[in-house]
Amino acid sequence: MTGQDLHELIIEKWGYSYDIQLRKLPRKIFFQVMWRYLEQASFPMSEADYLAHLDEVAAYLNAWNAVEQVQSFVVQTNERPRLGKAVSMPLDLGSRASEWLLDDK
Repeated sequence: MTGQDLHELIIEKWGYSYDIQLRKLPRKIFFQVMWRYLEQASFPMSEADYLAHLDEVAAYLNAWNAVEQVQSFVVQTNERPRLGKAVSMPLDLGSRASEWLLDDK
């Protein structure tokens, strides 16, 4: 998956270029579709920055072998991002989870 593939997936599902974030909590990593989107005048990133950000997110998803999880989740969910509420999915990183969830010191 590339950043462009991720962008197309989001546009196809919700019709806007929503911000995507990866959030790390003590024992899980979440894929989150935020309520802000590129087409808003107040969106804090340029289109080039947004696409570069999606490339970074896609690189992590590829490294974690989580692409299919994310694609299935986005296609199947009935949730929509709305002000103050992200669409959130915990990623199942399997046996490699401990490599990514070490505490920052």
